[in-house]
Amino acid sequence: MRPVLAVLAAALCFSTTGTAQAVAGVDASPIAVGAARIAVGGGILGLLALAQTRRAPRPPAAGPRGTTILLVALGVTGVLAYQPLFFAGTRDNGVAVGTVVALGSAPIATGLVDAVRLRRAPPPRWTAATAVALTGVALVSGVTGGAVALSPAGLLASAGAGVSYALYTIGGKSLIERGWTSTRVMGTAFGIAALASVPLLVASGTAWLATPNGAALAVWLGVVTTAVAYLLFGWGLARLSAVTVSTLTLAEPLAATVLGLLALHEHLTPVSAAGLALLALGLALVSVPSRRREAPDATSPA
Repeated sequence: MRPVLAVLAAALCFSTTGTAQAVAGVDASPIAVGAARIAVGGGILGLLALAQTRRAPRPPAAGPRGTTILLVALGVTGVLAYQPLFFAGTRDNGVAVGTVVALGSAPIATGLVDAVRLRRAPPPRWTAATAVALTGVALVSGVTGGAVALSPAGLLASAGAGVSYALYTIGGKSLIERGWTSTRVMGTAFGIAALASVPLLVASGTAWLATPNGAALAVWLGVVTTAVAYLLFGWGLARLSAVTVSTLTLAEPLAATVLGLLALHEHLTPVSAAGLALLALGLALVSVPSRRREAPDATSPA
């Protein structure tokens, strides 16, 4: 169960993003905050990967070099594309709809891509557990109550965020299978993304970083929700299937809702409470086959 717990811990780290921004109350655009998060956290992961590479000899690469470069490029593209697409979706259709579409499309896209890569369909239990968990996400978000005029462009952006997640998850898993350590995988993708995020951060405005709340927010998002979170995420990804990891990270909205109740004194409706129960049930279901079927993979590189 340790890999499962590692991914759930990563999801818990992810879930603090919204609460941290609400508590900090900084005057910064979502694009600027996202760029700072990747610049700080990705920089840390990149330095850790460089340190690990210098300490230990690099294992011989499996497969053509061109394919390895392509997998790295896919991972970097996914990391860079996720945040602007996610924010575009929430801007056009609201936070609830944008988040549900992005989070909901991520495990679906991961399952489809992984099925093509491995040439086999995901396990039936994963499909059932993911469907239960996604129903819970929809109920928690409140998007099921009434008709809403939706922007097609916003829906495409949110779905694109889900596909972006699938890109760096599948790309990372494929590199791990080629002998890369999870730290090197996360450090390479996020380290390159960090370099690309610096110009975006400068263009978006950096005055908020000079304030105590702004600096604290950038450190928290960079260290906890990116560096620590993706080290845990990568460690679990090395030992579990990509589709299992993608569903386990749906614990993020569950934890975010609980944090909202405790830290921001938000209210929980009966529908949202039912959604939390379904989400927890889906996560429990997907954890059982992970423990039994994937425990032998615990010798994967860390």
